[in-house]
Amino acid sequence: MTSFEEAETEETVTCLHLTFYHPCQGEKMMFRCLNFRKREQVRADEAAKFGRDSSVCRYNLVDTRVSRVQFSLHFFRKLHTSEYCFEIKNLSKKTKLTVNQTELGYLNKIDLPWKCVICFGDYQVLAEIQEGESVDYFETHLHLAEAPILQERCLPCLPSLQPVPENGISPSSLLSQGKSPTEIDENEL
Repeated sequence: MTSFEEAETEETVTCLHLTFYHPCQGEKMMFRCLNFRKREQVRADEAAKFGRDSSVCRYNLVDTRVSRVQFSLHFFRKLHTSEYCFEIKNLSKKTKLTVNQTELGYLNKIDLPWKCVICFGDYQVLAEIQEGESVDYFETHLHLAEAPILQERCLPCLPSLQPVPENGISPSSLLSQGKSPTEIDENEL
């Protein structure tokens, strides 16, 4: 047998991809302490903490509006399965955290969906879990978004997107003239 055949089977590692956005990131540089260049390993029995206190948090956000410890992520295996997941816990007493519109108060926690958006204050974080098999550690891979992850939709500001028939006469223009729209067979034109 060759050394290749005798080598240990390579294990895939669960990776948590986190894409960060803040509207003032260009001028305030609140992400300057985050490593966007490479993946980082985190031991499975450690919590990945995010906040502004560098002595407690592994991932530091340089912003006085962020709590000392904003939130934590815990890696775990679901009971009676081989599935690995993450749990997110809000550790801020002042700021609520939302995960896909589920609001978490202080010390509330939920399982992190495979793909979700985490929001607190003006921060938006897209979290995506890439499955793996390793039980000893997981990896984080941080990314920086140039544009908002969630777009606020101001419906009254948007133009009406009603279909315009081929004859170019919009049903809304007929209604404004006091006429009601009628259906016409295209052969009658």
